[in-house]
Amino acid sequence: MKITNATPLPGFRLSLRFDDGTAGDVDLSGYRGKGVFTVWDEPGVFEQVSVTQLGAVEWPGEIDLCPDALYQRLTGMTPEEVFLSLKQSVAHA
Repeated sequence: MKITNATPLPGFRLSLRFDDGTAGDVDLSGYRGKGVFTVWDEPGVFEQVSVTQLGAVEWPGEIDLCPDALYQRLTGMTPEEVFLSLKQSVAHA
């Protein structure tokens, strides 16, 4: 799955839309101030979010987040639910 649109919101949240039509807001405030995400403490950096050609979100300095993990966070689905077809192919291997 790929992110097709990402809009920064107050409080280190993103409004996301995925290529399957799923849309909503995710709270990323828990990442703020940790590791590479300390750059978000600089005014205006979080708001510079963009969507890559591969459908991930990224910020200056090559900071990015996996679309699959954001999809799971947004929907509350488990990896098994998100990747049901993968689970089925492994079960029949």
